[in-house]
Amino acid sequence: MNATLYRLTVIHRRLDEEIRRELKRRFPDTVRLLRLKKLRLAIKDRLYRIAPRRLSRT
Repeated sequence: MNATLYRLTVIHRRLDEEIRRELKRRFPDTVRLLRLKKLRLAIKDRLYRIAPRRLSRT
């Protein structure tokens, strides 16, 4: 796994944890949840753009 792929995976995992933590709050902040989810989706898109190139090289 290259450094970029690893870094994006770590960021995605942290965003997942933040989303779960926010959802567990008594009154989740919907604006914060939307922002976190958009960031997570952007990271996921970047991961999928990188992954196929990486797999086709091997």
